[in-house]
Amino acid sequence: MGTDPVGQERTKLTASYLNTIAGSLFTAGVAAPIAAAVFGFAGAGTRIDALTLVLGSAIFLGCSVILHIAARALLKKLSS
Repeated sequence: MGTDPVGQERTKLTASYLNTIAGSLFTAGVAAPIAAAVFGFAGAGTRIDALTLVLGSAIFLGCSVILHIAARALLKKLSS
């Protein structure tokens, strides 16, 4: 990347953006559905199927981890 301060800040901003999306995906796709299932907030008369909960949470968790790793990879370029 070199010593370009503007380029470095853009890289940091992009990494921060990716990590924020990763955190949002985790919250919306993993934590919220599990909390809804545990505390019964699925809605009036509806129930979340266990398979749907596990698969959906796994997909969102995987996407979240991939984005977080991408953000870390971007920041690693700054040190090299």
